[in-house]
Amino acid sequence: MTIADNKKAFHDYFIEERYEAGIVLEGWEVKAIRAGRAQLKEAYVVLKREELWLIGSHISPLPTASTHVKPDPVRTRKLLLHAAEISKLIGKVERAGYTLVPLNLHYSRGRIKLEIGLAKGKKQHDKRETEKQREWEREKARLVREKR
Repeated sequence: MTIADNKKAFHDYFIEERYEAGIVLEGWEVKAIRAGRAQLKEAYVVLKREELWLIGSHISPLPTASTHVKPDPVRTRKLLLHAAEISKLIGKVERAGYTLVPLNLHYSRGRIKLEIGLAKGKKQHDKRETEKQREWEREKARLVREKR
């Protein structure tokens, strides 16, 4: 079940591979995500010291968050993957010019997971082509509906 999507990622990048990563969260963050208060719009994934980090994702704290905890809505969160997957991603990002983008936040067997994509950036003409293709599919569907 999807919690939050990053629609901008599909507009700005060609997604070539997808990985499901665990995410290190604090208690108030889990409660806020379950309440649907998470955003991935401006988020991105970086590699530091052979670890993956999610930067810029926004999780709005609930007003009933603990009084002894100072919630930081945009803190850097560590992502959890197998070491072999991380080394594979490091090779592709450093050598082949790929980037890592968060695609969606979802539940998997009761746990909150983040789907990240290995992506190549789109040029402006690629974005226009994608938009034309989408409009043509919409128009085609409309014409088929009218004929019936």
